[in-house]
Amino acid sequence: MSIIKSKKQPVKPTPPPDDVLLSLDIGTEFVKAVIARENKDGTLDIIGVGRAHQDAANMHAGAIADIGAVVATCERALSDAEKQAGVTCKLVSVGIAGELVKGNTSTVRYRRKNGNKPLSEQEMSLIIKRVQDRAGELARKEVALETNNPDIEVRLINSAIVSLTIDGYKVSNPIGFKGSDLSIQFYTAFAPLVHISAIEKVCAELSLDLLAVAVEPFAVCRACLGDDPDSNLSAIVMDIGGGTTDIAIVDDGGVDGTKMFGIGGRSFTHQIAESIGVDYDTAEFFKLNPDSDELPDQAREKMEEAIGKNLTVWLGGVQLALEDFNLLEVLPNQILLCGGGAGLMQIQETLATSDWYQDLPFSRRPVIHIVDSEDIPGITNSTDIELDHSFITALGLLRVSLDTLAGSPDGHSIRDKIAKVLQN
Repeated sequence: MSIIKSKKQPVKPTPPPDDVLLSLDIGTEFVKAVIARENKDGTLDIIGVGRAHQDAANMHAGAIADIGAVVATCERALSDAEKQAGVTCKLVSVGIAGELVKGNTSTVRYRRKNGNKPLSEQEMSLIIKRVQDRAGELARKEVALETNNPDIEVRLINSAIVSLTIDGYKVSNPIGFKGSDLSIQFYTAFAPLVHISAIEKVCAELSLDLLAVAVEPFAVCRACLGDDPDSNLSAIVMDIGGGTTDIAIVDDGGVDGTKMFGIGGRSFTHQIAESIGVDYDTAEFFKLNPDSDELPDQAREKMEEAIGKNLTVWLGGVQLALEDFNLLEVLPNQILLCGGGAGLMQIQETLATSDWYQDLPFSRRPVIHIVDSEDIPGITNSTDIELDHSFITALGLLRVSLDTLAGSPDGHSIRDKIAKVLQN
């Protein structure tokens, strides 16, 4: 009797599902990883969430300062999300922030040589490229001036048509229209190449395929707008992170522009620590737990005074940022707050009750609303983790992923074609 030995074949690793997407929000205080499954109707279902705390030196002014340390933090967040989801995901969209990220909306007028010829995708692509090139040069000069580096390189991150008219007639999709005079309000966002390269390096170290890099306030706007192409949402979006405050304006469903300044939640914490003589972690605890019995009354008064001083400086930054949105005669009267810093009650109360808005073009006192996952259309949460206002950027990055995939060569709809034209 012969014994036949069978050779065991190696088990091939299961490839990640095609309908699963990953977003990575690399913030100053926390890294958040969110995994979602795309449903057949285009909605998203959150199936995995991970969050890991950043060390103080990992980030600076919203940008990556220590690539190795950030990779380690991302690994922890990603591991938790994948464990909960039960799947791995390689396709990722990542947010970018910082004062040197420049997002602006400009109006460009273009006269066509032959107005009787229907506008083609090729011609529209050429027009958009000219607008992007012009905006890129302006962004490069602005960043060069701020950094005192005339040789700095910038790269286009996001672009979107805010509004478009042909011979004074507003259209949502210009392809196929005839006309001579084209007027485009076009949003573009640029970031220094060094910042983008750091994100690319982090993704490479994590063996992730980088699908898109998105300016974080733009991603938040995409979360709030959802998948409704006819949305008429008008609002000011404020994403208050640890190192920066990012502001975007949505006007009648279009992103009008984004601004950022380098004051966030950490600034308040440092001010508290200095005023009451405690370390950073203790100050952060007291900031989030002002009624704690461990905080003496005298120290509590000093803390409130420190928060008040920092709040005055922060409000100044908000006012300066909103003054730069000069394309709108009247600012939207709805303010949507998100990000970890939005949980500070003094910020909410000051925006809702003080007269900070009176020198700005508001028609009336703006209404303040804290955004959480339940306010985001087209996204449901199947995990047992509450996705509060600090996760909105991560949810917006998932929406950016869908936008990017819609612009892939496989897209055939009119919406797909326009998205393809806008691909970087």
